[in-house]
Amino acid sequence: MPTLADKKPNRPAQRAQGRPAAELIFGDLWEYDPAPETADPKIKSRYDLFIGGKFVPPASGKYFDTINPANETKLAEMALAGADDVAAAYRAAQKAQDGAWGKMPGKERAKYLYRIARLLQDRAREFAVAETMDNGKPIKETRDFDVPMAAAHFFYHAGWADKLAYIAPGRRVAPLGIVGQVIPWNFPLLMMAWKLAPALAMGNCAVIKPATNTPLSALKLAEIIQDAGLPPGVVNILSGPGSTGGLIMAHPQAAKIAFTGSTEVGKVIMRSVAGTGKRMTMELGGKAANIVFDDAPLDQAVEGIVNGIFFNQGQVCCAGSRLLVHEPVADAVVAKLRHRLKVLRVGDPLDKNTDVGAIVSRDQLETVRGYIDAGVQEGAKLWQPPCRLPAKGFFLPPTLFTGVTQSHRIAREEIFGPVLAIITFRTVEEAIEKANNTEYGLSAGVWTDKGSRILKMSTELKAGVVWANTFNKFDPASPFGGYKESGFGREGGRQGLLDYCKLV
Repeated sequence: MPTLADKKPNRPAQRAQGRPAAELIFGDLWEYDPAPETADPKIKSRYDLFIGGKFVPPASGKYFDTINPANETKLAEMALAGADDVAAAYRAAQKAQDGAWGKMPGKERAKYLYRIARLLQDRAREFAVAETMDNGKPIKETRDFDVPMAAAHFFYHAGWADKLAYIAPGRRVAPLGIVGQVIPWNFPLLMMAWKLAPALAMGNCAVIKPATNTPLSALKLAEIIQDAGLPPGVVNILSGPGSTGGLIMAHPQAAKIAFTGSTEVGKVIMRSVAGTGKRMTMELGGKAANIVFDDAPLDQAVEGIVNGIFFNQGQVCCAGSRLLVHEPVADAVVAKLRHRLKVLRVGDPLDKNTDVGAIVSRDQLETVRGYIDAGVQEGAKLWQPPCRLPAKGFFLPPTLFTGVTQSHRIAREEIFGPVLAIITFRTVEEAIEKANNTEYGLSAGVWTDKGSRILKMSTELKAGVVWANTFNKFDPASPFGGYKESGFGREGGRQGLLDYCKLV
C-alpha cells in the first residue's frame, strides 16, 4: 500500500535540473512501484502454550487474537495462560533444572545454542515476515536487524557456555536456577534472544511470557527449540495478558526475573518482588538526548537522527527522542531534517521500500496522538511532511516539534512513537545539563568532530550507553542497560552473564 505521495521522484531528472529530490517529492513524480515481501511466514491458525517441550492447550481453554497492526486483520489465536499453566511450566522447568540441563557440561549446552542460532538463520525470511506482520515494523528492519541480531545473540552466548571459568576468575560459577522473563512488544524476537540466550548459556531454565500484542515470534521460536532438541522443560513459553507475567514473576521457584518494559510497570514489579531475595534485571523507559554540535558532519548527523527516532516507528526504549542542537547550526539541521523526512515512505510494512511502518496497536497510536496534541497545546511548533496514510491500520507520519522547552511534556515523558522534540543549546555545559535533566538514563548520542568533546560528554552524561557519531548500534558482546528510572542490571557481554549466575 503506497503512501507518502503514492509515488517516487524521478531523481535523475531532478539532478539534471539541479533541484534537491526532497523539494520535489510532491511535485514532478512518476508512479510508485511497491516491492512486497513474498516469503511465506508459515503462521498457524492457533498456537498453544509451550510447556515441557510440547505445545499444550491452556487449562482454561481460552484464546485471544493477535492482529496485524498494518491492516487490522487477525493473524492467529494465541493461548491464554493462567495460574495452572504457570504452575505447570515451573514444574517442567524444575524437573529439567534438577535433571539433564542442570547437570549438563557447558560445552554440551553450547551445542544447543549453536543449533538454535543456525535454525533461526535457516528460517530467517519466514521469521522476518511473521515479525513484521505481528509488530508492524518495516520488513527491511526485521530482515536486516531483528532476526540476524537474534541469531547473533545465540551464537555469541553459545561461545561463552564452555568458558564460564573466565567470567569470574578464581570463583566457581553456578546456575541460578529458573528465571522468569517478560518480553516487550517492540522487539519481540530479539528481546527473546537477548534474555534467553545468556540464561541458557549459564545453565538456567526459563519460563517466558511474550507481550500480549506480539506473541507470535516467541511461539514460532518454540518450534525451533523443539527442532534443536533441547531437553523438555528447559524453555517454557506462555502467552497471555499482563496478569500472566505477574504470576510468572511472583512464583516462589523463580530465582531471577528479567523484565523489559515501561518504568511504571517496572516499579510495580519491584514492589511485588521486594524482600523475596530474587535477582532482578530491569530495562525500563528512556528519553535519550541526541546532541549535535556545530562541528558535526551534519549530513551524517541527520541520518543518525532519523535512525535514532524513526527506527521501529520510534518504539524503542533508547530512541533519540530529544534532539539537542547547537544554536549556530540549528536552522540548518532542522531544514535538512525536513527535507529528509519528506522522502521517508510511510506505509505497508511488508513493502521493501517502506521506511516507517505501523504503530503496534490502536491504544499506542492514541497515546502518541495525545502527546502530539499536548505539544501543540503547550506552544511547541508542530511539523509533519505531507503524508497520505493507509485507510486501515495504525499509522502516523514522522513528526517534528521545534520551539520545545524543558518543561514541555514531549521533552520530559517517554512517547514511544515517531515524535522528535528539538531543543537548542549554546554551550557544552548547557547541553550536558539539558541532556541530564530527565528521570531517565538509558542512552544518549553525541555528534562532533572533537574527540576530547566526545570523551567529556560520555563521562558526564548520565546514560548507560553513549553513542559517538552514530546511534542505535548494538552488539551481543556490548553490555546494555540504564541508570535512574531506566532500570538496573546489564544485558549482553560478560556483564550480562554475571546476572544469570551465582559465584561460589
